[in-house]
Amino acid sequence: MKVFWFVVSFALFLGSFALFGYAFLGQELFASLGMPGFPFEASLFILGVIVSSIAFAIPFHLLEKFD
Repeated sequence: MKVFWFVVSFALFLGSFALFGYAFLGQELFASLGMPGFPFEASLFILGVIVSSIAFAIPFHLLEKFD
């Protein structure tokens, strides 16, 4: 079961990189769709911070502590 939570945490951490990357590419990406870029860019960046924080919190709170 420890491996499952590690894989979930690792996948979330790698997914946060994608969110950070799309936040900086948002101006070109959202302009082609005819949407304003700023609120979506900021929300993607903040979502990336939140997802990476969750990815770091999973091992500390769900896995066993070893002495």
